[in-house]
Amino acid sequence: MENETVGLLVMAYGTPYQKEDIVPYYTAIRHGRRPSDEQIADLTRRYERIGGVSPLAELTRRQALTLESRLNERQQALTFKAYLGLKYIHPFIEDAVRRIHEDGISRAVALVLAPHYSRFSVQSYTDRARAAAEKSDGPQIVPIESWYRETNFIRFWAGQIRQTLASIPESEQDRSVVIFSAHSLPEKILKNGDPYPDQVAETAEAIAGEAGISHYVRAWQSAGKTRNPWLGPDVLDIVRTLRETEGYRHFIFCPIGFVSEHLEVLYDNDQQCRRLVESLGGIYHRPQMPDTDPLFIDALSSAVLKVLDQ
Repeated sequence: MENETVGLLVMAYGTPYQKEDIVPYYTAIRHGRRPSDEQIADLTRRYERIGGVSPLAELTRRQALTLESRLNERQQALTFKAYLGLKYIHPFIEDAVRRIHEDGISRAVALVLAPHYSRFSVQSYTDRARAAAEKSDGPQIVPIESWYRETNFIRFWAGQIRQTLASIPESEQDRSVVIFSAHSLPEKILKNGDPYPDQVAETAEAIAGEAGISHYVRAWQSAGKTRNPWLGPDVLDIVRTLRETEGYRHFIFCPIGFVSEHLEVLYDNDQQCRRLVESLGGIYHRPQMPDTDPLFIDALSSAVLKVLDQ
């Protein structure tokens, strides 16, 4: 339908906007169970270490608006209107779907700001969006399951790696290693053949090929603290092995499962990983995150247009 307005439902995890949001935010993550005082103190300390609040909220908002603008630049047959729906804080996914319906939009592309599909993660966003749409009798939800294969997503990370390597003396290039990481998930996803680990591996291999590197590994980070096991090896364990056994000196961290600066990158990588690397006599490097880089936004816009063509 020419000149149709299509909803662009951009979904993300969300983050506390201010210190007062930390308890309700993490209570929502824990399905209504309030964290202990010790856990709250630890979480608050982590946010304080990165400046008090995460830049994720503003970056996610800018990603949605920049994507809307780019989609409307790339073609004229449709008009895209962005709506932000978050998993654990307002505006919630259900709020965004309701607004799309109230605005009279009959279909919406659902894009999760996570490149790799898992029933545990991405599918849960889609399920909530579809359930909300059914309650309000619309809009039709057109989901994007994954977009990790998008050419410009691969090119973005390859370019960041080449730029980082260019800053390392040529004599030390062979002692430089790239660590591709993604958020760990519970090991139970493997029992059902979840594609998440394979998609992360495919992404790492594609970026390494595009960047022309051979020294790279894959690892998992930011695992939850539960009684059940999570995917490994953990990134900190990998660092120890690479330094003590393989003798690498320069460690280039590429958290390819994430799309912007946030707590897991600014604290888990830039503080925990950096502290370990430097304590072992190594040098820490972490390229720029995708954020609103034009290559990254083009990758997302291509994913949106492809799913509508299908």
